[in-house]
Amino acid sequence: MSPGASDWLERFRRYLANERRASPHTVSSYLRDLRALGAFCEQERIPEWSGLDAARVRVFAAKAHAGGLAPRSVQRRLSAVRSFFDFLLREAQVQRERGAAGPGGDLRALRGNPAIEVRAPKAARRLPGTLDADQMARLLALTDTTPIAVRDRAIMELLYSSGLRLAELTGLDLEHLDLRDRTVRVLGKGRKERAVPVGRKAVQALERWLKQRAAGAAGAERALFVGRGGRRLGRRQIEKRILYWARRQGLPQHVYPHLFRHSFASHLLESGAELRGVQELLGHADIATTQIYTHLDFQHLARIYDTAHPRARRKS
Repeated sequence: MSPGASDWLERFRRYLANERRASPHTVSSYLRDLRALGAFCEQERIPEWSGLDAARVRVFAAKAHAGGLAPRSVQRRLSAVRSFFDFLLREAQVQRERGAAGPGGDLRALRGNPAIEVRAPKAARRLPGTLDADQMARLLALTDTTPIAVRDRAIMELLYSSGLRLAELTGLDLEHLDLRDRTVRVLGKGRKERAVPVGRKAVQALERWLKQRAAGAAGAERALFVGRGGRRLGRRQIEKRILYWARRQGLPQHVYPHLFRHSFASHLLESGAELRGVQELLGHADIATTQIYTHLDFQHLARIYDTAHPRARRKS
């Protein structure tokens, strides 16, 4: 592609980071997908972004899927392309064609955005993994009292107690935590802030950690969770520590930070919490995202029914 076309990727990166306030992970993923689109344009001898049409974008998506990319990854790739062309339309780098607006009055459907009508292969619906209450209790029953163990237990208790995303947890500073009020303020997707309750066990674990943190944190460091050097703990470090404790506590399955969030939502619904309330706690913009946990709740009820109802019990 032409040097000018490549420059627009860098401008889009700045737009995502500074105006959209997208997370570093989202920015990185979008740029990776758009570089793949740029490589496709090179192969197709398309020098400018304006040379892409819906048919070419459809071929781009189809080749990615044929090459082994999962349907969900193709969906994300097309989402990146749509966002990029929305940006190019705004900056008048591609022309919006005349015509009627799409369903709901969406002006992007005036075919200035070639990815609007391209659909990815349908992905199979995957239910999120969870730990049941007994498994979670087993994982959190740490007897080790070293500073690192105290910190790690506080991390896991907070993840489970408040249903935080990993990025929300790593972004926490001391002032975001109010132990008197038993709440924590987190910055979620789209830079939306919400206050989430902190449970009694998590409060106790955090109180123990804050006593240890005072001796180990670097002078001006405001991060709630810090590592050996006294600086903010990163995502990868937390993933490793959770995996370590899962193995140490004898859990057979793969345990990762987001599993605490899935378990948090599932256990609330199993205990009778309203879906709207769980949506607010999780910070989901769309209740459809939260509804996947009702499937988990139904599976739990179905198991109870199968084992308890006289007409459902299997013959021994």
